[in-house]
Amino acid sequence: MGIAKYLREAWKKPDVKVLRARMIEWRKAGLITRVEKPLRLDRARALGYKAKKGVTVVRVKLKRGGHKRTRPNKARRTKRLHIRKNLKMNYKEIAEQKVARKFSNMEVLNSYQIGKDGMNYFFEVILVDRVAPEIKSDKQLGSFVRAPKRRALRGISSAGRKARGLRNSSVKAPKVRPSLRANRGRGN
Repeated sequence: MGIAKYLREAWKKPDVKVLRARMIEWRKAGLITRVEKPLRLDRARALGYKAKKGVTVVRVKLKRGGHKRTRPNKARRTKRLHIRKNLKMNYKEIAEQKVARKFSNMEVLNSYQIGKDGMNYFFEVILVDRVAPEIKSDKQLGSFVRAPKRRALRGISSAGRKARGLRNSSVKAPKVRPSLRANRGRGN
């Protein structure tokens, strides 16, 4: 067995004391923190991380809780005061979007969860520098650089596609998401 398998097995049942101590430090840190190397090396490597120039890992802290809209307290007519709709994005996609806005010169490759406590979710997001020559010459990441820009903000990343219901494994599976144009006329 390689080291990746041992790491994967260790993360299935992590040491609670060590993880709790880490999360106390993470809570005190800022919302977005650049880290030297990924905490879950096996997961990062599986998602495309490479220890080379142009590839960066960032830790993100997100508040847990519902995504329900807050009720506006003025400046609406009664019909527009609705708060029924929830945000349809998942936490992972929100984390990727926050990082994409902060590091506008880099592209979000992928992300993974590293922990959660009573108040926060913690994710690590892998970023790639589009203009770095090491990335352009790389076989795997070079094709990624030529792909459309700002993937996380446009819902094209893996987490974004999952939230939009576009990650069907079989070709003949029915469409999961509703068509927004088709449902435009329906009442809210």
